[in-house]
Amino acid sequence: MVAYMTSFSFTSNSLPRTGNPMRPNRSPVTACVALLLSLAVSVSAAAAPDNEHKLRTIIEGEHRSEADRARDVHRHPVETLLWMGIRDDMTVVEVTPGAGWYTDILAPFLRDHGQYYAAGFDPDSSVGFFRNAALRFRQKVEADPALYGDVKITVLAPPAHTRIAPPESADMVLTFRNVHNWMAAGTTEAIFDAVYQALKPGGILGIVEHRGDPERPQDPKARFGYVNEEYVIARAEAAGFEFVDRSDINANPRDTKDHPEGVWTLPPTLRLGDDDRERYLAIGESDRMTLKFVKPLR
Repeated sequence: MVAYMTSFSFTSNSLPRTGNPMRPNRSPVTACVALLLSLAVSVSAAAAPDNEHKLRTIIEGEHRSEADRARDVHRHPVETLLWMGIRDDMTVVEVTPGAGWYTDILAPFLRDHGQYYAAGFDPDSSVGFFRNAALRFRQKVEADPALYGDVKITVLAPPAHTRIAPPESADMVLTFRNVHNWMAAGTTEAIFDAVYQALKPGGILGIVEHRGDPERPQDPKARFGYVNEEYVIARAEAAGFEFVDRSDINANPRDTKDHPEGVWTLPPTLRLGDDDRERYLAIGESDRMTLKFVKPLR
């Protein structure tokens, strides 16, 4: 059975800021302990052959479509999740799962020993796209309880809905290529704060996002889909997170980041249709940052 959780709103302070005023000040020793804890979890998970074998088995499962499988070469799901430090006994929240590309991996991976939360669109939104997407996602999960197990669907739609999981219940929060959408909607700060509230002290925040050119000023609305890496780090740190590490697992040096329709010029969208199609197919999907943060221990 799919469980729905309602959300509660809270008021966030405006950016920029150097730290969340609602968080207690922490000593360098405390921050160091949190960092070491997160690294230990990461190393443990990456070294555990059972987690890797289980992920690879799920990724090869018949429940995944051919179109989704074709994107594995660009998204590197096994390597990405193991680098983040995932284990199958964790409580993991995915922020804005969309149509469920990662849901098809995370939900069965966590089904027996952990818990998967999908913090998605508001089914009661005034925007038809959000309502329809929320309905399709719920139908997808409910159609196969043997595969997805006890998935819990929550709503993330600031400012009204920001409770993506019970406070301090999650071991890990993951989000894939969503920060630019938050920027466009003006909800970046509220969402980082919601993630902070959901994570346990010592919990991990993992972010994959289209990586912008650091030589170009950051568009505050990210209209072309690209976000500078240091911008994401600064926003996470402003919410109270400690930066842990970055990886080039999802890097693509062929991406020049100057396409006429931004990231959507590239596959899988190919917004220009047949114009220069082979050129953009040869580039592949966008260059992406892969970042890891930790919520400090008290």
